[in-house]
Amino acid sequence: MRTRRPPSLTLRSTLAFALVAMLTVAGAGLYLYESMKASVMQRSDHAVLARLDHFRKLLHYDLTLDKLQRSPQIFENMLDSEDDIFVIAEPGEAPVINVNPLRAQLPDMPLVKQNVPLSVNDLRSGVSPSGVPLRVASVQTVSDGREVHLIAAHVMVKEMAMLAEFRQRIYLAVALAFLITALLGYVLLRRGLKPLRQMAAHASDITPARLDSRMDSENTPVELQQLSDAYNAMLDRLANGYQRLMQFSADLAHEIRTPVGSLMGHCQVALRQSRSADEYQALLASNLEELERISRMIESILFLARADEAQAVLERQPLSLEDELQRIAGYFEGLAEERHMTLHITGDATLSADPLLLRRALSNLVANAIRYADEGSEILMRVVLAQGQCRIEVENQGPVLTDAALGKLFDRFYRGDASRHQSSDSNGLGLAIVAAIMQLHGGEVSVKQPRPGRICFALVFTHA
Repeated sequence: MRTRRPPSLTLRSTLAFALVAMLTVAGAGLYLYESMKASVMQRSDHAVLARLDHFRKLLHYDLTLDKLQRSPQIFENMLDSEDDIFVIAEPGEAPVINVNPLRAQLPDMPLVKQNVPLSVNDLRSGVSPSGVPLRVASVQTVSDGREVHLIAAHVMVKEMAMLAEFRQRIYLAVALAFLITALLGYVLLRRGLKPLRQMAAHASDITPARLDSRMDSENTPVELQQLSDAYNAMLDRLANGYQRLMQFSADLAHEIRTPVGSLMGHCQVALRQSRSADEYQALLASNLEELERISRMIESILFLARADEAQAVLERQPLSLEDELQRIAGYFEGLAEERHMTLHITGDATLSADPLLLRRALSNLVANAIRYADEGSEILMRVVLAQGQCRIEVENQGPVLTDAALGKLFDRFYRGDASRHQSSDSNGLGLAIVAAIMQLHGGEVSVKQPRPGRICFALVFTHA
């Protein structure tokens, strides 16, 4: 089943901005609508109260019920709206004035006495038969010595129509805000995300032959500067790794070709004519040496591959470095004596490390020192504790190396002494293995020349 593709960042951001704008406009519109509604209701209430107060005083001081009965049109003409309600009646008698064109059912309401001032609390709400809200109140007055009740109600037809029109305008404003923000947001986001599309286009054009291409960070926005720098740094690492892989492949092919060519040559010479058993035995012994060299090279390459892929599992143990150095010195003692060299050990510490890997790293350093040091010289093996670090140093006397040569000593298949390339059994991977072992331990290996003619390798562990 095909997985549904998530919407684009541009679309999601556009919808988010549009939604925020819509909610903002809707919130502002709701606030204005409620404010306007409250104002309209307040004006309606005051109009009803003012009408009752005016008519109460008019009946009390100027008009009598008899005159009103003769001219009822006087009050009807004074109403503001043709839908408003106005009733004047004596208690228990038929109304003298009864204006109720919508035949609205009035709610129960308190009767405000003659000398009591009117207030908003005296008003009650109702609804006309058409569903329009109304506000109503009832007061008592005395006209020509007769008790009179006045009921006034305002049916808010015009007000509801005005509020309905205002609501429609709010709905329109919200819709327009959403559409305009979505349109402008989409255009601006498309323009703002152009550097990302350029980065994607640049990434799609990267090939092994174009690993030197880099993003131009000068015109990159500040928000994408870190991403652009990280992208270029990634390309730097890829180019460096690819270059090292190509160099490694070329060196590996060269290293394998030499022993394979030697084996083929020996076999071709042996097959040209019959040989004695001793000659065949000598040929097999020579071929076995070449095969052992190839086997050691393959084992070293496999170890480096596992180290690069972090597949090696460390089995750390507390180790006495003096004991480990003594073990290595005893192992290489015979080889050192052949070249009239001596091994000198100083210092001690306890280090948590993988014993097999640590011994292999030390063996490679000592073997390298015996191979390239001056004959009859001394090889120093010492443990130094300083600044929270444990350093295992192997120093010997030998030829002076250039800075460029020092920087390549830990490259795979690199040999510092090209004159002894063919005679040496080194495959150029020993120091590379040392660097890989230290990387697995979270440490590092360094090399320096304390003075001309002396070279010192150091295994640096962060925690002793």
